[in-house]
Amino acid sequence: MIAAIWAQDENGLIGKDDKLPWYLPDDLQFFKQMTENNTIVMGRKTFEGMGKNLLPNRQTIVLTSDQSYDGNGAIVMHSVDDVLKYAEEFDGITFITGGGEIYKTFLPHTDVLYRTLIQSTFEGDTYFPYIDWGEWNIVSTSEGSVNDDNPYPHDFETYQRHQS
Repeated sequence: MIAAIWAQDENGLIGKDDKLPWYLPDDLQFFKQMTENNTIVMGRKTFEGMGKNLLPNRQTIVLTSDQSYDGNGAIVMHSVDDVLKYAEEFDGITFITGGGEIYKTFLPHTDVLYRTLIQSTFEGDTYFPYIDWGEWNIVSTSEGSVNDDNPYPHDFETYQRHQS
């Protein structure tokens, strides 16, 4: 199964300079909870925006056209088909984790969406691609914690693609 997971502001913003434009520990905890013991797929810029650090208890795939790319322990793949084949054979969930072009590329192959919607606006340069919400059913929504560490109201939403 392929799922996309991301946080966005009210305008669909997801990134600034290949990093998150906000600090929201509640969302980071949600990301960890959902992706642990699964596989995460990201583009080279997103991986480098994380300092090429591997997240514990997850298999990381970096998608890049650079044939000689050093993934620092991540699996490096060079085609969408390679990732799709991996996802088909993998028992767990293959999570698409960014950036914008990677989301756009894999959206047609995605079964489930996990979106954190932050009720605020930020400055940045990367937006989540267009989604035809008519293709999706909302399965659940829950309110995130707002406190000193998590100053922005936010909701965790799960969507399932309509079965055709």
